[in-house]
Amino acid sequence: MTDDVGERLRSLRKLRGISQRELAKQCGVTHSSLSLIEQGKVSPSVSSLKKILNAFAISVGDFFTMDLDNQEQIFYTADELVDIGSGDVTLKLVGANRPNRGLAFLIECYPPGTDTGKEMIAHYGEEAGVVLEGEIELTVGSSVRCLGVGESYYFKTNVPHRFRNIGDVDCKIVSCATPGEAF
Repeated sequence: MTDDVGERLRSLRKLRGISQRELAKQCGVTHSSLSLIEQGKVSPSVSSLKKILNAFAISVGDFFTMDLDNQEQIFYTADELVDIGSGDVTLKLVGANRPNRGLAFLIECYPPGTDTGKEMIAHYGEEAGVVLEGEIELTVGSSVRCLGVGESYYFKTNVPHRFRNIGDVDCKIVSCATPGEAF
């Protein structure tokens, strides 16, 4: 993204879905002044720029450092989710193509009688999730609990853990784990 104030301002305004007239009204500058700034014909004073940026609730520093050209994929269709599960267990990872993922957001499905394996899993980070359908037996260290629809969990993943569907129907879970690169 350019360091040009006008171009950055236009990109931010469009990103937020605000018209020039609406922004001018919100920040107390004339529409013509705002138009000239966006066209690069006039450079705003620092105080004018602060006034304009207050309408977006961002600082001047953030304005010049934020990525307004985000080229990373934001939305995913169901068939773009990558299945990182094994056997009959599906673990659909959202954003598998994103570099330096800070978290792993998963849609999990455990058919009846399936589990994450005989060996307990352990890795650095944290994990949280909620059961959407069915039930799951979750073992974390020496704690074991059967969770049903609407129930959730949160634990440090360096503690050995295991998921097992002991029910008669598929268990669906939405979960989030860190660090993202562990998945």
